[in-house]
Amino acid sequence: MDTVRRVLVHVCRERAAPQRALFVQSVTGHLSDEGDDEVERPAFCPIKHLSVTEAAAIPLDVQQRGVDVAVAVILQTANGRVLLTRRAKELRIFPNVWVPPGGHLELDETLLEAGLRELQEETGLKLKPEGAPKILGLWESVHPPFLSRGLPERHHIVVYMLLQSSQSHLQLQASLAPSPAEVSGCLWADVQLVRAVVSSVDGEDGEVPLSDLQGGASVTRVSSDGALSDSTLPLEVLLSRAPASGPDVERVSTGTKFALQLWLRSLETP
Repeated sequence: MDTVRRVLVHVCRERAAPQRALFVQSVTGHLSDEGDDEVERPAFCPIKHLSVTEAAAIPLDVQQRGVDVAVAVILQTANGRVLLTRRAKELRIFPNVWVPPGGHLELDETLLEAGLRELQEETGLKLKPEGAPKILGLWESVHPPFLSRGLPERHHIVVYMLLQSSQSHLQLQASLAPSPAEVSGCLWADVQLVRAVVSSVDGEDGEVPLSDLQGGASVTRVSSDGALSDSTLPLEVLLSRAPASGPDVERVSTGTKFALQLWLRSLETP
């Protein structure tokens, strides 16, 4: 068990007292009305497909963890780009996967405070809220993401929060100072790239059209000592799908794709 106290999901029905959500309990249905597409989990969510036997086989210390709360920041620049970071390859959970900056909600923090803290810790960007932040949606995240890749070890509800900056991505880039223990790369994705990324749906087959995209994506690599360098990442990497078996691959996480879809929708609805 963790030595620090964590913020966990609690659920209740009607007027009953809130109860801590069980690790093997899907909480998506408690958080949304039928047809609510701003609260989601993937169709292949391991918690959804757990058998009674498999649930009983999960180690007791894991079952006692409950469902953690995390916050991830979709940072939108003045020129319409969003920041994605590649998780360090040494991390136990989703290593080498592209996600927005984010992490666990701590005690006595608001969601906004947690998002700003994680943004600063992971990228060095110390920002103040500009206008009202907006919650884009909630995502139920389980690791490993497929039951075929092992029994669940972590279970989170991720709150995706949209923050808008009056600075361009080039202005913000000048202030980047990522933590190499958590981040190995940074990417400012424009709308065209985001549309391509979300078209690569995890759990589905079929080719992703690349006709409107040229070359690769410009990224900032973060070395083990924190030094930054410019590089190009093949687009095929960002369009990779989550594998159902074998080792994971460098890709954009499924939850991030969900959040980016909501971000694209927000651009169409002032």
